[in-house]
Amino acid sequence: MEISEALRQSVIRSLPELGEIRDASLREKVIDAWAYSLGQSSFASIDEIRPSGNPDTPPLKSGTQTDHIRGVTRLAIALGNSLKSQFPDLPIDRDMLIACSLCHDVGKPFEFDPENQDRWKSDPSVSGFPAIRHTQYGTHVCLTIGLPEEVCHAAGCHSGEGELVRRSLHVTIIHHADYAWWAALEVAGRLET
Repeated sequence: MEISEALRQSVIRSLPELGEIRDASLREKVIDAWAYSLGQSSFASIDEIRPSGNPDTPPLKSGTQTDHIRGVTRLAIALGNSLKSQFPDLPIDRDMLIACSLCHDVGKPFEFDPENQDRWKSDPSVSGFPAIRHTQYGTHVCLTIGLPEEVCHAAGCHSGEGELVRRSLHVTIIHHADYAWWAALEVAGRLET
């Protein structure tokens, strides 16, 4: 598996929160996961991906998918910090929370790729629509890169698919940050109608 240095640098530019992950090995794997995912799509940057929760849901009126990932990460950090200050014994690992947050949508380059969307829409009877959601593909990416199981869990279970499992503490925080981010912006009139 070859990962492009140009894509790695694109990820680093898009996600400055990477710098908050103290564990260098974990940080590098998060970068590699996004670079690998982008490399398997027609996107050269997270900034090129439609800013919506799913390909068929209303996108932001302005901004990019990067804004979503960064916003969810910042909300998850704030929620984690608040919980940890109130309950110091909670097993919240800040590095893991940030890595999970940054990777929660790592499968979106695949699901949102225009070529995949066109193929799936042309005949859903062949492979369904979508054939593979970003949660499933994101889990694949995380496993391929060798990220910890909890980051794989975040990619696979932060969304609706997570209703079928018991989410970890970190992924529960991310799930609520993700849904709150979209819900608040919808109420504020920031999504296209």
